[in-house]
Amino acid sequence: MTVPIEAVLFDWGGVLIDNPAPGLMAYCAEALGMSVEDYTTAHNRHGEPLQKGAISEAAFWERICRDLGCAIPSAPSLWGQAFASVYAPRADVFALAARLRERNCKTALLSNTEVAAMQFFANQGYDMFDATIFSCAEGTFKPEREIYEIAAGKLGVEPSRCAFIDDNPAYADGATSVGMHGIVYESLEQIENALRDLGAPC
Repeated sequence: MTVPIEAVLFDWGGVLIDNPAPGLMAYCAEALGMSVEDYTTAHNRHGEPLQKGAISEAAFWERICRDLGCAIPSAPSLWGQAFASVYAPRADVFALAARLRERNCKTALLSNTEVAAMQFFANQGYDMFDATIFSCAEGTFKPEREIYEIAAGKLGVEPSRCAFIDDNPAYADGATSVGMHGIVYESLEQIENALRDLGAPC
């Protein structure tokens, strides 16, 4: 008999909220007066150290604008402005997290994200997570093994008793590689069924 899981970890962008990436790229490109294609190319070149907290947002924009030959944005946090403008939470998935926690299943948010977005999250006052794990605060990101191990440790639950939900198959596979039950998000009904199969109190 399968032992029921004790914790469910949720990705943020693409699971708890609509995928913000397209809107973020468009917002920042417009703010810098660049095409989305050119901005996205530069962003992809410099995004990893920002998500790992290895550089500040100011250093990130210095690198981006040097590549693109444009002026550094004057906003205190252009990334924070962009994130707030495209933020689209999925109330039904947040409700699932809250319901699981109310039924004594531990919950966490595990996200590759930047300091400005992490601060935005903190300002929302969400109370349905026992732990939040942000790549920028941990210095590692999905699908690196360490971030999943950090998440399980913060919850105090063995990886084999955790389920992790992500819309990116590579990130779900990363969870599976450390012993978690990786689930690729497709719809609310699909993840509820998958969690029930694992013994979660949905």
